[in-house]
Amino acid sequence: MDQQKFITTLQQGYTFSGGKIFLGAAMFENNPLKEVQVSIPLKTMNRHGLIAGATGTGKTKTLQLLAEQLSNSGVPVLMMDIKGDLSGIAKAGTVNPNITERHDKLGIAYAPHDNPVQFLSLSNEKGARLRATVSEFGPVLFSKILELNETQQSVVTILFKYADDNDLPLLDLKDVKKLLQFSTEEGKAEITSEYGKISTATTGIVLRKIIELEQQGAELFFGEKSFEVEDLLALKDNSKGYINILRLTDIQDRPKMFSTFMLCLLAEIYSTFPEQGDSDKPKLVIFIDEAHLLFDEASKALHDQIETIIKLIRSKGVGIYFCTQNPIDIPDAVLSQLGLKIQHALRAFTAKDRKAIKAASENYPITEFYKIENLITNLGIGEAFVTVLNEKGIPTPLAHTMLQAPASRMDVLSPLEIDQINALSFLIKKYNENVDRESAYEMLNEKIRATKEEKVEKLIAKKATKKGNDDDDSIGSIANSGVGKIVVKEVTRGLLGVMGLGGRRKRKSGWF
Repeated sequence: MDQQKFITTLQQGYTFSGGKIFLGAAMFENNPLKEVQVSIPLKTMNRHGLIAGATGTGKTKTLQLLAEQLSNSGVPVLMMDIKGDLSGIAKAGTVNPNITERHDKLGIAYAPHDNPVQFLSLSNEKGARLRATVSEFGPVLFSKILELNETQQSVVTILFKYADDNDLPLLDLKDVKKLLQFSTEEGKAEITSEYGKISTATTGIVLRKIIELEQQGAELFFGEKSFEVEDLLALKDNSKGYINILRLTDIQDRPKMFSTFMLCLLAEIYSTFPEQGDSDKPKLVIFIDEAHLLFDEASKALHDQIETIIKLIRSKGVGIYFCTQNPIDIPDAVLSQLGLKIQHALRAFTAKDRKAIKAASENYPITEFYKIENLITNLGIGEAFVTVLNEKGIPTPLAHTMLQAPASRMDVLSPLEIDQINALSFLIKKYNENVDRESAYEMLNEKIRATKEEKVEKLIAKKATKKGNDDDDSIGSIANSGVGKIVVKEVTRGLLGVMGLGGRRKRKSGWF
């Protein structure tokens, strides 16, 4: 192989005029060449990307490397931490002989540093709580999450319309379940006269879908206080971008919850952020670790929605990076939108593995310098094939790269260290207050109680024309009947203030 041709080709391909993210040095016949630096133009970091490779090949360290350099460049980052191994990015790394040897080969000094971090949570993990109200989703998106057909979606649309028209806030899933029940029982005549007939069988199916979502932990996600996506853009001291780490270790077995959250997050960012056009750096970069969870359990409707948003969201200055074991985990329609590709080693233990490796090799630019299919199984830890988009949007030559080590800690934080960071979190102070104001659930219960009370009063008035014991018997029979006992119970609870009224909030646009 002609070494000088190799050097010239890659130097030309990886020479950029603006800001950049430095990855490492290109390797020629397994030796890193200090004069061939491999980097990513900061300007093209909104063009999305893929970090792939088998377990233990260095994907997580690559995520750290990218995130900390983006933060240093004033770009906020959101990272999905599903395995719980990204928290160390908050603390400075430590020097050891292996790191020193690696950086000597790359011709650069190792300079450890910490990074500004905020921890977020969808569940009971420590961090600022991310929540959204059902009303803010809207009927279309909510129906897609539940995987409803057109008939079922039309029922949900009617119920959302009824809730809007009657100022019934749909904040959490119990509000929706109560509205479904109301539409087929006490409120059936009212809703039918105004909006058309609703099938009890259809509402039953929708209810079962909601219960299925609840079993994946969605009740912790739906509700108030709604998260504002603009808070992801915070800078520390107007300089470094915050690295927002969403801790997801307790929802690995709940992929529908994860895909629901990601779809809603991307939809809200797209609808909220203004168009940015070409700029020197992205506004926000999102890293989705274990990205197969986003697609494995998602319906075709969710797939289509995610693909559409990924195609459009880069115009908002947002880059999305998927991290997974094999590129085939990502749908082809999404994979075709990715500008950056960092491929760590793959392992071939079975015929299926070999087939997957052959398919993965075809995702990269043709090169005369490497036999990709052979080398991809022999890459060392912290080595990867790299191709990026240059500042003109053209793919760079494929480079077998020795990556530099992250400047942050390559291990997790202790619970005490996490608590110390959370104690200073401005997001936790803003979002971790539990809010349970009056919503559709309480208001419909009050409406049902008032309706039942009115019916009893009419019955009493009707019997009031009778005399003596007949009147007493009638009132007594009403009071002792099943309906009468329910009404008495509900009226008593109302008088005791158990079902008191709270505030009311109009539905706003967006989701969080």
